[in-house]
Amino acid sequence: MEQKINLDHIHIVLNRPRFPENIGSAVRAMRNMGLDKLIVVDPENYDIEKIMRLATHESAQMVEQIKQYDDLESAVSSMNYVVGTTARLGGERQSIRKPADLAQQLISISGDNRIAIVFGPEDRGLTNEEIRLCHVLINIPTADFSSINLAQSVMIICYELFKTSQKSKSSFSPRLASRHELDGMYDQLKDILVRINYILPENPDYWMNKLRLFFSRIPLRAREVSIIRGIGRQVNWYGKKCYTDGKNGNPPDPEIGITDFESS
Repeated sequence: MEQKINLDHIHIVLNRPRFPENIGSAVRAMRNMGLDKLIVVDPENYDIEKIMRLATHESAQMVEQIKQYDDLESAVSSMNYVVGTTARLGGERQSIRKPADLAQQLISISGDNRIAIVFGPEDRGLTNEEIRLCHVLINIPTADFSSINLAQSVMIICYELFKTSQKSKSSFSPRLASRHELDGMYDQLKDILVRINYILPENPDYWMNKLRLFFSRIPLRAREVSIIRGIGRQVNWYGKKCYTDGKNGNPPDPEIGITDFESS
């Protein structure tokens, strides 16, 4: 059986773009490649006339349907898979794919999952904090001069996605956890790991970034996130019980909690 990428589930996200002309050019690039869902986050200058001038009259309806958000976290909270673009390498930017490789991977994921591909502002790109919202990063290889215009970057990525709209062999991919579900899990894990002294409260993000990178290699399903959160709740409950028992002079029973955990 053959399958092709579901472009209807692909959302292009321009995070804090500085120039309305780049928004318009991105619209034009997307429309050329068969994508029509654009999200703009906290633009510096959202001049609709300048956007329309570059998008052309034929794309007027698409411009009218652009969704706007105040922050990136809100913009991607309902997405099941978030891809960040970066020109910089190293540091926290370890899991890097090439556009063509990513496009092939998204064929199966796009079937039942909403996907966001995030582009940072023209002068700085995505911050490390914004990178943490992404499952994977992509980098467009260049020669020594690596400065690519925002709209050009959008066109390159959209072109690779469009190529995979041709038929290819299918593979099953379940619904992944949404960004909102994942962030809730990470917040819960950080709180628990700090309280049991597994990570230092002064710099919890250092270790949490390692966990995020680990889980990004094996994109979690919604049910798997629910299981991890259930384990977290049980750890939290048992920790509180041990504290209360110790405070009251009652040693903890090693058998307590097993039945409750299995039935939760």
